[in-house]
Amino acid sequence: MKWQSALAIYFLFWTFCVFLVLPFGVRTTEEAGGTRVPGQADSAPHHFPAGRIAVRVTVVATIAFALFYLNYTYGWITPEMLDWIR
Repeated sequence: MKWQSALAIYFLFWTFCVFLVLPFGVRTTEEAGGTRVPGQADSAPHHFPAGRIAVRVTVVATIAFALFYLNYTYGWITPEMLDWIR
């Protein structure tokens, strides 16, 4: 696999992992004990630590990509194994 392909696939894993990691650890304003701003959604986070979330996403995406790359290299699960229709 070329490094450009690996980088593109890693970027796709990172993007997917953003949506996987984003809901965890979020506290609403009510849970944090603050007062809501008029017009604020009930589910809006009280504080959004973008740096911490980016680190978490990077860790999860790196682990997922490493498993993908190891499977690509060693062929643990192949498309033939997943063809149950035949």
